[in-house]
Amino acid sequence: MTSATLDQSPPAPTPPATRQRHRRVLTAAFVGTTVEYYDFYLYATAAALVFGPTFFPNVSPVVGLIASFATYGVGFVARPVGGLVAGHLGDRIGRKKLLVASLLLMGVASTAIGLLPSYDSIGITAVVGLATLRMLQGIAAGAEWGGSALLSVEHAPAHRRGLYGSFTQMGSAGGLLLATGVFYSVRTIMGEEAFLAGGWRIPFLLSAILVVVGLVIRLRLEDAPEFVAVAEEGRIEKLPVMTVLRHHRRAVATTAGLRLVQPALFSILTTYILSYLADQRGDSGPALKSVLIVSALSLASTPLWGMVSDRVGRRPLAIASSVGIAVFIWPFFAFLDHGPLLLLPVVVFLGMNILHDSIYGPQAAWFAEQFPTEIRYTGVSLGYQLGSIVSVGLTPLLAVWLVSVGDGSPWLLCLYVNLLAVLSVAAALVARDGSRSAAAAHRAGVPDRKLTVEAT
Repeated sequence: MTSATLDQSPPAPTPPATRQRHRRVLTAAFVGTTVEYYDFYLYATAAALVFGPTFFPNVSPVVGLIASFATYGVGFVARPVGGLVAGHLGDRIGRKKLLVASLLLMGVASTAIGLLPSYDSIGITAVVGLATLRMLQGIAAGAEWGGSALLSVEHAPAHRRGLYGSFTQMGSAGGLLLATGVFYSVRTIMGEEAFLAGGWRIPFLLSAILVVVGLVIRLRLEDAPEFVAVAEEGRIEKLPVMTVLRHHRRAVATTAGLRLVQPALFSILTTYILSYLADQRGDSGPALKSVLIVSALSLASTPLWGMVSDRVGRRPLAIASSVGIAVFIWPFFAFLDHGPLLLLPVVVFLGMNILHDSIYGPQAAWFAEQFPTEIRYTGVSLGYQLGSIVSVGLTPLLAVWLVSVGDGSPWLLCLYVNLLAVLSVAAALVARDGSRSAAAAHRAGVPDRKLTVEAT
């Protein structure tokens, strides 16, 4: 058996230097992840609105959209590669260096997309270049999340792991807000024709500036005390991935299962909704506005749900919200087809800020609780990214196909989401939840029991 070393000591006064270090870590987790996700979500928005006619002009709009979302999915197929490489190195040389490298790679790939010629200019080379750059984005994103999540959670007191981890999760909302806001602003200012002709490149080129800001913040970080202790005690694993696959297969499968229904809903609410509304109602503008609103609100709801999970537990929130998503998805599409679009922000708020964020906010802490420090970066990255392939990477592509197979009706897509919900509930039932014991120990003023991770 291997013991995890997440801090579970009783509360004590926090020295000013420690508080300052914690603020720096949480700021870096939020800002750095925001920049990473800004680049990543730019691609999602462009795939829904721009890349079809730009890179696949010789096919029908539906086929072009499917092809565009297929390149979007390439990034998610590449994410486990980034997670494995970064996990291996992060468990051996530390979290900080990998976070700097992932941010650089994401910035270079995104800027290059903004400079990539269209299909009309260089033919199939443009498509190959787009897929290659998306793959590099995926590798960078796969490396990013695990390191940022662990850096924040491993600095946290036991009874605040959900809150601390939520700062990494907030970066997703920050990146989505920034990407959607920049995209919407450029499109509105330039007009539809000029935007499609080349204005869409501007948001990608802006990523170069944002990456510099993120690097300045991350280079000032110190590595997590837990990893430093492991290194000083000589407990560094030579091949972390082999240890994970031999002794923690169940934890990997569990974390992957927890990453199914919540990100699938996210993809539908933020990406697929754009093309669906454009097809069904002739205008994607209300969807873009709704995504902007709920992304801003997620900056508050994500840490709120992280705090709630520290008090009531990660498992109850995940189960209740997974069931809620399975129910919500049916009237959601009925609303998109026939409802008053003036109320769309309210509907998307329910899906995103209530159902999605209550699972996503505590996720960094919950995943970290499944693995010991020595192999935690590898373990959380592998589980997180494997789940992301199915849920986030394939959902927009499957959505277009399933709705097409259903003759324009989304009922098959709704069944797909329901299946993912069942799998996520099953994973939540077996996942280890260390939040309640930590909260109880904090209230009683006594040390929490050791978090022990059994080999499975």
